[in-house]
Amino acid sequence: MEGLEIRTAISSDIPELIAFDHNYSTDHVWQMEFRSRPDEVAATFREVRLPRAMRVVYPRDPRRLADEWTRRSVILVAEHAEIRRGYLGLVESTAEGAAWSTDLVVGLPHRRQGVATRLVGAAWDWCRQRGYRRLFLEMQSKNFPAIQLARKLGFVFAGYSDRYFPSEDIALFFVLDLA
Repeated sequence: MEGLEIRTAISSDIPELIAFDHNYSTDHVWQMEFRSRPDEVAATFREVRLPRAMRVVYPRDPRRLADEWTRRSVILVAEHAEIRRGYLGLVESTAEGAAWSTDLVVGLPHRRQGVATRLVGAAWDWCRQRGYRRLFLEMQSKNFPAIQLARKLGFVFAGYSDRYFPSEDIALFFVLDLA
């Protein structure tokens, strides 16, 4: 999107970012199959097309986001013509040399216009400027649009956590080496 500016969030951005429609629709999911034997544990994910598109509720309570954001290292905001289009939250990871994107949200009328790609690119720049070597993205296994974005941008699957979100949804983790 021409003229899109990415900047650090300021306190006056918070109410508008919280008001975004954080939910999304998908017609695919990553379905997990888990097998456990005495000498082996295996988890596999496969892309499954749903019989019809489903609306998925954002895994975090938007009313609590402002409090959660105080624990983020930075919130990047995408803005065009003084309209906030999306945001991405980053936190320093407990893994040395890594940063973690906890939230990547684009307002409903601005989706599929390259805003998320630009936000991830700005996160990449922010990380490299601070000497981070890896950038992680987390998302629900139902968030097929985010899975596609991560893979398109060169991120690779790095793991999962069952019942990770307050909704008890599975979290998927993708990583990009920045070196």
